[in-house]
Amino acid sequence: MISDPEFFRSFGFELELEPVKPDFLIEETPGRKFLGLEMDVLEVPGHCPGSLCFFSRKDELLIGGDVLFAGGVGRWDLPGGDADLLFEGIRNKIFPLGDNVTVLPGHGPPTKIGTERRTNPFLV
Repeated sequence: MISDPEFFRSFGFELELEPVKPDFLIEETPGRKFLGLEMDVLEVPGHCPGSLCFFSRKDELLIGGDVLFAGGVGRWDLPGGDADLLFEGIRNKIFPLGDNVTVLPGHGPPTKIGTERRTNPFLV
């Protein structure tokens, strides 16, 4: 999407984007170091293709981006979004991390996986 200036326009968005070629791609992998912090990289598409979450087992902390929010989930109605993939990824990749894991979403307050498993209206 970042290398195609017409990608968003083809979906009706009036965005002027300068194409960018990525230096490298981050893929799903256990135990990758980022600035000295060991994180598992989880691919959880649905909000957008290639959507990633970063999980620190040691700190029981998930940097969740626009996948899981306190009482909500990421939008799936934008280009490349897919509700089924989003819900499947949350249930199969995020929920198994453990109820005590703190989620830092891309927007809004932090939450816990257990809270969202029990109360999130999109997931119960």
